[in-house]
Amino acid sequence: MGVPFDYAPDRPENIQQILNSLERYNPETTTIFQEYVMQQCENQTYDCYANLALLKLYQFNPHLLKDEAVTNILLKSLTVFPSPDFSLCLALLPPHILLPPSKASAAASNNPVAGEAPFNEAVQKLTVLHRLLAGAQYSEFWSTLDGDDLYADLVADVAGFEELMRVRIAVAVSQSVRQISRSVLESWLNLRAAPFDKFVKEVCGWGIEGEGKDAKVRVPLNKENEAKGVVVRENVKFEQFGRLVRRAYEQPA
Repeated sequence: MGVPFDYAPDRPENIQQILNSLERYNPETTTIFQEYVMQQCENQTYDCYANLALLKLYQFNPHLLKDEAVTNILLKSLTVFPSPDFSLCLALLPPHILLPPSKASAAASNNPVAGEAPFNEAVQKLTVLHRLLAGAQYSEFWSTLDGDDLYADLVADVAGFEELMRVRIAVAVSQSVRQISRSVLESWLNLRAAPFDKFVKEVCGWGIEGEGKDAKVRVPLNKENEAKGVVVRENVKFEQFGRLVRRAYEQPA
């Protein structure tokens, strides 16, 4: 049986009580949820259900929206890819936030509660990271993350963000391959030399074979990366062949 969507093992009791009552629709609970988002960032925990509840409150009360809370929620949702959490969060944001920065500025001039261009740009940049992860473009993900100071500012609140992303990338790799070139995995994890060896061996529990350009990383067999033959059997009765043969000899009308 799968884990329920609304389950979070580290959720505090007061948050659980709010989510199970009509208080989750009370605008005054936004401050409680916002503090909870910061706790998740600091403690490396994650609660998608509570975060979606906060974004829903922002939908009903756009004047209460806090840019930092939204970007932190989006960042935390990236740390659990390839789950659909980022897309779920994005779907609850006001439409003007998803526009290109220039168009967002025009929308803001006509909408007193519309977000400012810097916030719009931040959401757009996080969407770029999500797109790269979804396309398994892990090397490009790291180069994009390291190539813009705005990303450094955005991830500053999320403790262990880079380490969490490396773990998720490693999980994705373990589900698809049994062996991978060391140089390729180094670029995917953005690690080299001794830090790479330590992460692969101690965190992932994988083996490294060979030296130099021929070095390989061995991923243990698991139910996801095991090659399995598939036998397809068709149950076709003889009478069906008979009808097919008769049609072949039938004269067109």
